[in-house]
Amino acid sequence: MNKMMLMTAGPTQVRENVRMARSTITMSPDEDVSFCEYYKQLCDKLARFFYTKNTFYILSGEGILGLEAACASLTEAEDKVLVLDNGIFGKGFADFVKIYGGKPVLYTVDDKQPIDVQALDEYLKENHDFKYATLVHCDTPSGMLNDVESICPVLKKYNILTVVDSVSASFGEPLNVDKAQIDILCGGSQKALSAPTGLTFLGVSDMAIETMKNRKTPIASFYANILSFVDYYEKKWFPYTMPVSDIYGFGRALENVIKDKHIFVRHKKIASATRKAITAAGLKTYIKAGFSNTVTAIMVPEGIDAKELLQKMREHNIMISGCFGELAGKVIRIGHMGENADVAYMLETLIALGEVLEEMGVILQCDMKKVFFKEVR
Repeated sequence: MNKMMLMTAGPTQVRENVRMARSTITMSPDEDVSFCEYYKQLCDKLARFFYTKNTFYILSGEGILGLEAACASLTEAEDKVLVLDNGIFGKGFADFVKIYGGKPVLYTVDDKQPIDVQALDEYLKENHDFKYATLVHCDTPSGMLNDVESICPVLKKYNILTVVDSVSASFGEPLNVDKAQIDILCGGSQKALSAPTGLTFLGVSDMAIETMKNRKTPIASFYANILSFVDYYEKKWFPYTMPVSDIYGFGRALENVIKDKHIFVRHKKIASATRKAITAAGLKTYIKAGFSNTVTAIMVPEGIDAKELLQKMREHNIMISGCFGELAGKVIRIGHMGENADVAYMLETLIALGEVLEEMGVILQCDMKKVFFKEVR
């Protein structure tokens, strides 16, 4: 059987040196003080990469754990939380808020456009009694990119704490956390970082920590309690046994990213060329503006079954993503993030997609690989 090329909107392909790092012989992280030092160095590297004084923590659990941990640690009963909603994951924050007794207030706007900063500011002039706000940097189902470096300062103007899901944008889109005034940045291992699934990381401000410490009620979770990590380095103790092999792989993947001085240029160039090839062929992107450099969501042509299309792509040994929620069956997605943001991989993907669509009766207006190659050179 030929190796399947993974071009989904996450997880992404993993470099061999990351896999090898995960096979390193390990000691017990509960007893090995050198592991605590290694973990702290990784967290400090994350802080430098994102240009912030915020403290980073790496938790054992897929990226969703980070989103829940932020909400679990900040939310108390009856807290009003502003949920900025222009996508499936944006809206999804409301569920976490409700689980921990908060009252989510949705600010729902067009899911085919990025959040308008001026319109949000106008709304906040009359509606700003919120403990914190949640927003998504890249909403993966649609490929929508929100300008968090402009949005969060507007929220902070009204003393609203900010929680940003950057799971699908981090390492593929530039982000200055201090400039953005983000209180909790949530990321994951399996997207543009190109490490295996299983870890989430959080960049947490002093203000967010103080808010957690000054709660009237205890945090209603153990595993999703950010405070349980706050003094790990002083005590040389973790709240649970850390997944050493996963964290070694994470560390090597982070080194790969840091050494890649053109990582953001590469993502932008490949994403732009991909969209131009797709639209030149007569296909339509789901969103109209705010395109992320990490994922492109394509409308399934009329009369085409999305599941059949994805299966035929797998027969070409290429796996791309479908979608879910209200976009199920309507959208397919190509992940050009991390290791996937590669000219050769994208050429193969577009060649296969063109062949599959034509086999299914879709008449394309151009050869997508030619347009892509011309644009990406």
